Amino acid sequence: MTTKAPTFTQPLQSVVALEGSAATFEAHISGFPVPEVSWYRDGQVLSAATLPGVQISFSDGRAKLVIPSVTEANSGRYTIQATNGSGQATSTAELLVTAGTAPPNFSQRLQSMTARQGSQVRLDVRVTGIPTPVVKFYRDGVEIQSSPDFQILQEGDLYSLIIAEAYPEDSGTYSVNATNNVGRATSTAELLIQGEEEAVPAKKTKTIVSTAQISQTRQARIEKVYFSKTSNVKLQCG
Repeated sequence: MTTKAPTFTQPLQSVVALEGSAATFEAHISGFPVPEVSWYRDGQVLSAATLPGVQISFSDGRAKLVIPSVTEANSGRYTIQATNGSGQATSTAELLVTAGTAPPNFSQRLQSMTARQGSQVRLDVRVTGIPTPVVKFYRDGVEIQSSPDFQILQEGDLYSLIIAEAYPEDSGTYSVNATNNVGRATSTAELLIQGEEEAVPAKKTKTIVSTAQISQTRQARIEKVYFSKTSNVKLQCG
């Protein structure tokens, strides 16, 4: 297998945590050979010695850092660095520790939309809340898992569902649930994917049918006139 420099298939996401609660950073990393992973806070190396109680793990491409009980002193910029013989990659996110709480709130809700078959579709919401809400996307009540076909992204308070190539069967009712320990919020919208046959206006279809009917009618008239003339000639000869 050829070597491959580390890349983040899922970068770190910023976290807002309530003082005394747990804060978790997670990133997904690919690369060959398997990269070595290091964590930093505000440029300083993180370990159990520098941050008592911290839990650091890296397995099957998933790197996690968990602080079981955060204090305001834990706020800052957290960076993960992945390194192998082919290169290096980093990802950085913020941890904000607060004493207050706030239920989830949509500052930007889902919007209903119509798209053509085969196009890329992106559904966006913006969600705030303290602690940071857990956000999940659903279609017709069934949770959507991130995959090559349905990609779920987060950038700050912006959460996005990207359908790489939409088809009519992707049409339906889409919803987003945002939950934390002080509340829950939901946003719902409709998505309609038009198939190729739906993209042709009905008027044009009718025109095509009418043209065919006219052609048949014209042919019938020509045959009628022809046979009528032929009969007249025979009658005159007789």
